[in-house]
Amino acid sequence: MAPHLSAATLTTRPDWRSLIDRIEACHRLDKAQIRDIFLGPASQTLLSRAAWIKNLGFGVKSVTVFRDNATRNLPTVQGVMALFDPDTGAPVATLDSDLVTELKTAADSVLGARLLARPHSETLLILGAGTVANSLLEAYPAVFPSLRHVMIWNRTRERAEALADRHRHDGMRISVVDDIGPAIAAADIVSTATMSYEPVIRGDWVRPGTHVDLIGAFKADMREADDALLRKARIFVDSRSTTIGHIGELMIPIAAGVISEADIQGDFYDLAGGAAGRLSDEDITVFKNGGGAHLDLMVACLLHELNM
Repeated sequence: MAPHLSAATLTTRPDWRSLIDRIEACHRLDKAQIRDIFLGPASQTLLSRAAWIKNLGFGVKSVTVFRDNATRNLPTVQGVMALFDPDTGAPVATLDSDLVTELKTAADSVLGARLLARPHSETLLILGAGTVANSLLEAYPAVFPSLRHVMIWNRTRERAEALADRHRHDGMRISVVDDIGPAIAAADIVSTATMSYEPVIRGDWVRPGTHVDLIGAFKADMREADDALLRKARIFVDSRSTTIGHIGELMIPIAAGVISEADIQGDFYDLAGGAAGRLSDEDITVFKNGGGAHLDLMVACLLHELNM
């Protein structure tokens, strides 16, 4: 029987820098085959994401997203991932989906920032105070030692305060903010981890040189950035095939003629291959984290290797 890996059973957990290095290196392999399937209504969705990477293997992660579970004191996202051998097709491990997603999501975004943000960025703003935000508070300082101040905003201030208290021992200045506009204007990097269906970032708030890391939107009717930001930014994605035709962050403004597919400057495969990212310190860069199945596969393979 294939072993099952969870946060409780891991014997070795990769550090953030090593994980991010691995994801970047995997984008120099043959390009992944990826398929996504959404089933069910908007409030009760089954999302299955599958990927194959030559010489790495096959993986499929299936999760349910039940928004009303929060009112029942149950997780809103639950699921499992299966990993298969690249040569025999045999199942080699199953993994808790939240373990893979937790590591993948933050590493995906911080890799985007490492490739696109100003390398000596000092101020980070995180919008959201959930599991993803918690991981970002660990991952960003691991890759950006220049960070001196982290601001947190959340619709429920108490959750932002609790997250800040959890990390104040890390030796970094952490503050909770109530007004998004001035906080965005003061940030070098803005990372959004909300479940918003309407933009929470206005382009008018974003100053030259800022890097914007968009995480939360994952469906066709969701977005976190407004049209004004996309018009004036250099836009990048983790994968063209899992974002442009799938996520409202790009689908909605493309359909409205605000931007076109040609305005997407590149993805991780392009950037890992040497394509230009930030061209100057004045550029505003936007990175859309789509979190495709190929990224889950890369993370799951590393976890399996470390815990065999």
